[in-house]
Amino acid sequence: MKYAIYQMDVVTAEPQANFHKIQTWVEEQVQADKPDVFILPEMWNTGYALPQLITIADSKGKETIPFLSSLAKQHQVHIIGGSIANKKEDGIYNTSYVFNREGELVHEYDKIHLVPMLDEPNYLQGGKNKAKVFELEGVKMGLIICYDLRFPELTRDLALQGAEVIHIVAQWPTSRKEHWHFLQHARAIENQCFIISANSCGTCDGTDFAGDSLVIDPSGKQIVAGDSEIEATVKTSLNLTEVEKTRKRIPVFDSRVPRLYGV
Repeated sequence: MKYAIYQMDVVTAEPQANFHKIQTWVEEQVQADKPDVFILPEMWNTGYALPQLITIADSKGKETIPFLSSLAKQHQVHIIGGSIANKKEDGIYNTSYVFNREGELVHEYDKIHLVPMLDEPNYLQGGKNKAKVFELEGVKMGLIICYDLRFPELTRDLALQGAEVIHIVAQWPTSRKEHWHFLQHARAIENQCFIISANSCGTCDGTDFAGDSLVIDPSGKQIVAGDSEIEATVKTSLNLTEVEKTRKRIPVFDSRVPRLYGV
């Protein structure tokens, strides 16, 4: 399964410019070598222009869903749609959408954990539904958003649901780049699955974003990484048999004793 990861320099507070950037990028990658799966970063429609979201956020995905669906169907590719600022009845959410090759919406997730260091709780609502697995070409997958990475219960639950690949879409800052690396390696090792991340780069309101989009295999080995702090396309191919091999070699899931772990 071939991936193209967009380590995107998001244009702050200009959704239409970002729609154009993504359409151009997808078309270029299809022409180059047609990956199976495209993955976008967090909040790619607006960036972290939090005070402006009330006027520039999408509304219930009305712009984003047909846009990504059309791209997926036209080029016969899967799209892990990063996440967007998304207005709903009770507030603004950080929402991710996933589309298959037919352009069908197969997964939707609202970011659960809001980042106090970036003032997210002052502008966004936290997701109210648990993260669930979805399937692309029969492969069970999961998706979390940025700060969610710091909560190992979330990725462990996805692994227990059968996820072989967990995607992390993010705008993770340069100031905490070491955490970005260490936490992803830990999530891969403890859950014995592929971890694939799409992080943004560039700057918004004084915050620099780290880039360093990563692909880590089920043993914790880094397969590829994007350059630090610059826009790039990160490409990889997954050998999904590695998940089963790793889980057989070190049978962590068979060794679990949940009744002794507390609530």
